[in-house]
Amino acid sequence: MSPLAAEIAIVPARPGHIREIAGRMRRADSEEVFAASGRSPTSALSFSYRHSSLAWSALFNGRPEVMWGVGDINILTGIGAPWLLGTDAVEENFRAFLRISRDWPAQLLSRYRLLRNVVDARNMVSLRWLEWLGFRLFEPVEINGHQFRLFEMGVADV
Repeated sequence: MSPLAAEIAIVPARPGHIREIAGRMRRADSEEVFAASGRSPTSALSFSYRHSSLAWSALFNGRPEVMWGVGDINILTGIGAPWLLGTDAVEENFRAFLRISRDWPAQLLSRYRLLRNVVDARNMVSLRWLEWLGFRLFEPVEINGHQFRLFEMGVADV
């Protein structure tokens, strides 16, 4: 690890992390949540946190920089919707972020048989990360006048 790399701790997400992350949310993430839902970063993080069955935060040098989780789409069929919103610290510490995130899909798939959500087609960093994790990306679809790409991964994919 580089001496400049952040020390990262993963902790259960807490409401107090929302304001910290929302105030410095990556522009691409902020634009994505507004395009998808019309929500502000604070509202989007609050909504996602409240509707998640599992949620964590990553603290970079003790500061909340990323929150992610998964909510139930269909509890009977085992389909969950993973999400992640963060600050520019994700890209500034991309090697460490890739290292800590590589096992997340397998962890979530221990609870769900299928993970599915949409990502803003303009959010190239998120698209590359999702592909790196092994999610399948589908052709863009229009939601609220913006292009989004469905992504998904099933138990058989890991």
